[in-house]
Amino acid sequence: MRTLIKNGHLIDPGNKKNGEFDLLINKGKIEAVEPRGKINETSDIEIIDANGAIVSPGFCDMHVHFREPGHEYKETIETGSQSAAAGGFTTVAVMPNTEPVNDNRSITELIISQAKETAIVNVLPIGAITKGLKGETLSDMGELKAAGCIGYSDDGRPVSDSELMRRALEYSKMFDLPCIQHSEVLELTRGGSMNEGIVSTELGLKGMPTEAEDIMVHRDISLLPKTGGRLHVAHISSGGAVDLVRQAKAKGLPVTCEVAPHHFTLTHEACRGYDTNAKMSPPLRAEPDIEMIKEGMRDGTIDFIATDHAPHDLVDKQVEFSKACFGIVGLETALPLTLKMVDEKIISLEKAIDMLTFQPNRIFRLDKGTLGIGKVADITIFDEKTKYSIDPSKFKSRSKNSPYKGWKVRGKILRTIVNGKTVFKNN
Repeated sequence: MRTLIKNGHLIDPGNKKNGEFDLLINKGKIEAVEPRGKINETSDIEIIDANGAIVSPGFCDMHVHFREPGHEYKETIETGSQSAAAGGFTTVAVMPNTEPVNDNRSITELIISQAKETAIVNVLPIGAITKGLKGETLSDMGELKAAGCIGYSDDGRPVSDSELMRRALEYSKMFDLPCIQHSEVLELTRGGSMNEGIVSTELGLKGMPTEAEDIMVHRDISLLPKTGGRLHVAHISSGGAVDLVRQAKAKGLPVTCEVAPHHFTLTHEACRGYDTNAKMSPPLRAEPDIEMIKEGMRDGTIDFIATDHAPHDLVDKQVEFSKACFGIVGLETALPLTLKMVDEKIISLEKAIDMLTFQPNRIFRLDKGTLGIGKVADITIFDEKTKYSIDPSKFKSRSKNSPYKGWKVRGKILRTIVNGKTVFKNN
């Protein structure tokens, strides 16, 4: 059975297509993309009427935590994939801070096997840079790549040892996979709960200064000329770090970065009232940092959007702010929060889709993120105009830790298609 998606407005940044196109799917791949009405409708074709909707490549999130193995009470690969599909994501990359840590072939193969059995979207593993995420000994990075990892990270913790990070970057060049750094100088943030500033002072909470991020980003960039490695800065939150990446790119150094929606829509003011749903690492910053992040999105310094989806159970969040776990869920709010940047004219709708689709796939060198003929039919259909209030209780994720409850937003996922098959449909 072939499937025809018709009457939609197709936006495919990777192929520079933005207009009224119909799209034909056959055997899980894209068979034709033609101007509206040009594809003949025959009796053997299933019709999906996308009238009034945007048709784009499937969204790609290169930074999620699905907690399996080890903390399945927070999220599993199955529930995480359902949350991803509900958010319009057809591909996600899972971070290695599981229990046990994904620092060897057997854990990587376990994740891939479990994803094949239970996931409804593409789930790609990221391997640990160091064994056990301890920052002491490099993992077998070659083995991890051979097992199916698409990058390396100790996310949740930085690689503090400069010599170790230098070697990791050298291996990243050898294996042509990025090293994804959680940029934080732990000596400056130890015991911290939120951004260091006037709000942390008023709340009586130990702060985490932006310098902790800036110094680590500067160190890692300084290692690039000699190593030639591929550095990717995860969840950038400091305006100073954005400027450092901008300068490094101007010099032609191989550095890229991502931003999470909470870091361009919220400031540390959200922590008032000791709302633990606003506790994350890196923390929510001050308004000047958010403005510099927006400028980085506008001028292309920031390459793509990634949610850093970090599910936690109520028992992890309903405690004192200083003791609560860091992180929020983000897959099911990514589109509407990104559209806020369109409303503010920070980026265009086409650029927003580019940052959710083509750019992450380009940087991780995946053969996805476009609607070209012959490509796998991973597709997202959404209504950009529908307005509603965010209700975390309705999330598909097993956890509901979100600071966006009650937010008035626009942008609703209508259908998510993976390998030509509908995996989520919003009735």
